[in-house]
Amino acid sequence: MSITESESLYNDLEKKSVRELLEAIHEEDRKVLPAVQKTIPQIEALVTAVAPRMKKGGRLFYVGAGTSGRLGILDASEIPPTYGVGYDLVIGLIAGGDTAIRKAVESAEDNEAMGWEDLQKYHLTEMDTIVGIAASGRTPYVVGALKKARENNILAACVTSNPNSEMAKHADIAIEAVVGPEFVTGSTRMKSGTAQKLVLNMITTTLMIQLGKVKGNKMVNMQLTNQKLVERGTRMIMEELGLEEDKARNLLLIHGSVKKALDEYRK
Repeated sequence: MSITESESLYNDLEKKSVRELLEAIHEEDRKVLPAVQKTIPQIEALVTAVAPRMKKGGRLFYVGAGTSGRLGILDASEIPPTYGVGYDLVIGLIAGGDTAIRKAVESAEDNEAMGWEDLQKYHLTEMDTIVGIAASGRTPYVVGALKKARENNILAACVTSNPNSEMAKHADIAIEAVVGPEFVTGSTRMKSGTAQKLVLNMITTTLMIQLGKVKGNKMVNMQLTNQKLVERGTRMIMEELGLEEDKARNLLLIHGSVKKALDEYRK
């Protein structure tokens, strides 16, 4: 039996008090960070391989089902507004399509051919990268996508919570954050999902820094999609150039991003 399907270390959950349940869940969550830390060499290898591909026009695809697919889509959808890149740079795919983001699509993840078929809509090249996400490490939708990716000389990686999984067999780089049995037996939306979220954050944040989308520690390419971000961008320009608030805001709104505003002002 896989680790993610192993029996919970806790029993008679329905008999515990709310406080006991919360303390126990938190105790299990504490195991996630050390598990993710052990995967840093593999994450480093992936980012190091993906960054130069992206600089040549490559894209990063997340492929998953259920919670794993949703987390991939979440991470991908946050990159454009945060770093001012297009929605076609990091792309998340989920078994069952967009409907499955909110509602489970029965048996979609069991179709091994469908993952690759969904990817074909994007006209893949050898500069692209496929990252399969599955806590179990054996989801057919994801495994099939990784198999075909490698057959077509496309970099393939995986994020899983089980060692030596079927996914890992078909991945050039396997990121295995082994967090142990879930608090509720088999409920991988818990520790496994938390580990996946952390790993995906690390991958894309590091990639965006490598691609020059961060200056110092600031999101200088963020999209100005709401008042909060306009105010944040204004403060960045004020700090960087020593301008008054009104002048900094006007400069930002004229040029559309902190980076463009700074570059134009310094010409």
